[in-house]
Amino acid sequence: MQTSSGGPAAVRPRVGHIQYLNCLPLYDGLVRSGALLDVDLRKDTPDRLNDALIAGDLDIGPISLVPALQHSDEIAVLPGIAVGSDGPVLSVVMASSLRPEELDGRKVALGSQSRTSVLLAQLLLERRYGVQPTYEVMPPDVPVMLQEADAAVVIGDVALRTHDDPRGLRVLDLGAAWKEWTGLPMVFAVWAARRDYLEAHPGLVKDVHTAFTRSLADSLAQVDDVAVRAARWETFAPATLATYFRTLDFSLGERQLEGIAAFADLAAGAGAVPPGRRLHLAPI
Repeated sequence: MQTSSGGPAAVRPRVGHIQYLNCLPLYDGLVRSGALLDVDLRKDTPDRLNDALIAGDLDIGPISLVPALQHSDEIAVLPGIAVGSDGPVLSVVMASSLRPEELDGRKVALGSQSRTSVLLAQLLLERRYGVQPTYEVMPPDVPVMLQEADAAVVIGDVALRTHDDPRGLRVLDLGAAWKEWTGLPMVFAVWAARRDYLEAHPGLVKDVHTAFTRSLADSLAQVDDVAVRAARWETFAPATLATYFRTLDFSLGERQLEGIAAFADLAAGAGAVPPGRRLHLAPI
C-alpha cells in the first residue's frame, strides 16, 4: 500500500481489528493481498477498540454505533463499509427460557463487550415488548449469566453458539427484531478515522479504505472458500460460517444511514447519546 500521492507511507497507520468472525471478510483479503504489511494492526475486543480509537491510541478502526454517535465530532466514518444486518444477524441475540413479553421485572444479563447491542436489547424490551426488566452487566458466558438472570444478551461467536444450545433456549435475534419493529437495517459498527488523523494523512486513510473495500469485495465473491479457511481455526462448520457471512450486511448506504438515524433518535430518547447526533462520512 502506498499513499495516494505515490510515495511510501512513512508511518504505518494504527488500524483496529475486531477478533470476531463477523469481521473476517473485511480482513481475509488483506491477508492474502499482503496489505496488512502496510498497517500496524491492533487486535482486541469491540469495547477496547472503541476506547482506543476515541483516546487516540488508534488512527483508524471499527467502532460500535453508540460510541460512534457519542463521539461523532471526533471521528469521520469511512463510507460504504459497516457490520450490520437487514433482518437476522445471528450473532447478536438474547437467550432465555422465557418470551420477551414475560421479562417484566425479571433480571436480564447484558454481555460486557458491546454497548450498542445491549442498548438495542433494552430499547426492544422496553419500547417494543413493553417490559421493564432489571439489568446487570456480566462477562459473556451464557450458562453463568443464566444462573444469575432470566435472559442473557450476547454477541459474536458466543451468540452464534446459542443457536445450537442443547437446553432449547428461546433465542431472540436482535437484528431480526429491529427489522420487524422499524422496517430498517441495523448497523452495529462502522469503520472510522480520527478527524485529526484524516486531516493530517488523507492519502493514507484513502488507501486503507480502498484496501478494506477491495478485501471485502474479494471475500464476498468467494465466501465458501473464506468459510473453509476460517473453519480450520473455529468450532463452526464451513457451511455454518458461509451462511453467517452471507447473512451479515456489510454495506453502508442510504437505508443503513436511515437505520442509524432511527437508532440515534431512540438512543437519545433513552439518554444514551446527545439529541440530534448523526455520523459524518469521510470525504474520500
